[in-house]
Amino acid sequence: MGGGGSTTRRVTFEADENENITVVKGVRLSDSVIDRMKEPSSPSGRPQSQHRSASGAVNDEELKKRIAEELALERARRDSEAQKRRLFGKLLERERISSNEHLTRAILRERAATEEERQKAQRFAKQLEEKDRELKKHDAYYKEQLARLEERSAQFYKVTTEQYQKAADEVSARFK
Repeated sequence: MGGGGSTTRRVTFEADENENITVVKGVRLSDSVIDRMKEPSSPSGRPQSQHRSASGAVNDEELKKRIAEELALERARRDSEAQKRRLFGKLLERERISSNEHLTRAILRERAATEEERQKAQRFAKQLEEKDRELKKHDAYYKEQLARLEERSAQFYKVTTEQYQKAADEVSARFK
C-alpha cells in the first residue's frame, strides 16, 4: 500500500446479516474504492445479486479478484502520484540549481566589477598623489626663482639707488 515496497498481507472478510461485506480486516479502503466495488463489474450491468452462489453466500474468489484489482488500481494511482512528485521534485531541484548558478555568476560578476572599480580608484589615487608631488615641486621651484629674482631686484635697486645718489651728489657738487 505504500510508495515503494510490496508486502503480502492476509485479508479476511466478514459478512453482515444481509450478506453484504462490511468489514475487511488487514486492508484500509477508501469510500470511493468501496463504492466502486459495490458497482456491477460487467458492462452489461448485471445486478450484484448474480455474484452470489445458489446458497446465497458471496463468491469469495470473485470478491478477492475484485479487491485485488481495486488495490492494484489504487497502488498504480499512488505510484503514479509518487512518480509525479519525484519528477516535480527533480524539476524543482534543477530549477533551484539553475537559479543558484545564475545568482552565483551574478555575484561573481559584481565582485569582479567591484574589484575593478577598487583598482581603478587606487590607480587614480596614485596618479593624483604623483600630480600633487609634481605640483609641490613646481611650487617650490617657482618660489625659489621668485626669491632669487626678488634678491637680484633688491641688489639692482640698491646699486641703482647708490649710483643715482652718487650722480645726484656729483651734479649737486658741480652746481654749488
